[in-house]
Amino acid sequence: MQKLAIISTHPIQYNAPFFKLLNERNNIELKVFYTWSQSQDGIKYDPGFGKEIKWDIPLLQGYDYCFVNNISTKPGSHHYKGINNPTLISEIKDWGANVVLVYGWSFISHFNAMRFFKGKIPVLFRGDSTLLDEKKGVKKIIRRQILKFIYTKIDFALYTGNANKAYFLAHGLKNDKLVFMPHAIDNERFAESEKNSNVALKIRTNLQIPSNALVFVFAGKLESKKHPHLLATVFSALKNKESHLIFAGNGILENSLKFEYENIANIHFLDFQNQESMPALYAACNVFVLPSKGPNETWGLAINEAMAAGKAIIASSACGAVNNLVENNVNGFVFENNNKNDLAKCLQYFVNNKNAATQMGQVSAQIIKEYSYQHDCIALENLLLNFENINHN
Repeated sequence: MQKLAIISTHPIQYNAPFFKLLNERNNIELKVFYTWSQSQDGIKYDPGFGKEIKWDIPLLQGYDYCFVNNISTKPGSHHYKGINNPTLISEIKDWGANVVLVYGWSFISHFNAMRFFKGKIPVLFRGDSTLLDEKKGVKKIIRRQILKFIYTKIDFALYTGNANKAYFLAHGLKNDKLVFMPHAIDNERFAESEKNSNVALKIRTNLQIPSNALVFVFAGKLESKKHPHLLATVFSALKNKESHLIFAGNGILENSLKFEYENIANIHFLDFQNQESMPALYAACNVFVLPSKGPNETWGLAINEAMAAGKAIIASSACGAVNNLVENNVNGFVFENNNKNDLAKCLQYFVNNKNAATQMGQVSAQIIKEYSYQHDCIALENLLLNFENINHN
């Protein structure tokens, strides 16, 4: 059995269930080495939400892990020197790993581990960067060369989707060194259920939204990257009192959004919703909207969540996920990034064709079945269990 050491900064709500399932399948022995030891109390200040967040689903159950001492004087995952673990390599060696998987390279310890283990044991890499925000010029050329060097320190990249694959190809990796391990969430938890439906009805009742009204929802950080002002502006211009828009989240733009739109009867605001509350929030809507303009909207996992809940999707072309998950007029629409008229057409379509939201949502639920933790486990297991037939050098 392969012994897989996974290097990650801190417990993440989207990764922990994957680690748990991978461990339960018992085809790989794994241990997660968390490098931001200061995060082990589970409470983390999230600048995007503008508050401390403690996820309400278990993040440290069902798999082996440890927190490696981080000696950074300014610890955190927001800068290169924020993760510095002098004992990381020795702890992985002492555990006896014969494969290492690194989540993100842009930290002292993560990159050092890639350099050390390359050529000794297979080095796998997980990142979801894209070329969607890449700008032309000298900086692009220099960055390309630096990244090409960095990616010589890995053997395989586990790419999340088409946009991420294009990024790796542009930085020197060949097709035979790329393995599709798509971004996934716990689809079953978000699927339609009686419990979610009952709570969803309460959400509508509390917001004074009729049970048969068309509801659009945005869920996420109220920050510039997500572009919530665009959605609020375009929706309010529709002047359709029978449809409603819910913003669920907090962030730096919260006050300005509320100042401008809180008095509009069919625009509603909810605070940040923790993971246990999210399935019911999606159940309360008909269409999920992600108007992100970037930069760095590398995927948009809320799209996965809404699709698992059986919802139609409207998303901007700046979202990395749309190349894989959203097909125009099939399970939703992709609008041109920052294009008000294009977004307005998408919203108006559902206003005019409410039943289409239900039909497209059913297609979403089918599409997202292929983007699951189970498929990710199989992809990783197949790679690791067949290393004897692969020349990884």
